[in-house]
Amino acid sequence: MPADEKHGAAARTGELVTAAVGLGEAREALRNGPAGALAVATIAVGLLFAGWLAFYFLLFLPRGAIG
Repeated sequence: MPADEKHGAAARTGELVTAAVGLGEAREALRNGPAGALAVATIAVGLLFAGWLAFYFLLFLPRGAIG
């Protein structure tokens, strides 16, 4: 895109912007919203921790102390 070409945000036209959500709809969406994200994050952290433990016990400890 040339430096002198002006552009605007997509939200400026209003075509790509959704309608406002009512307070009741927003509360309902947020009531059950983050459960899936919490599950994914818990699984990811658990796998990361299990991998760290595997490295620690299977690689670091068998090699012995430094020095």
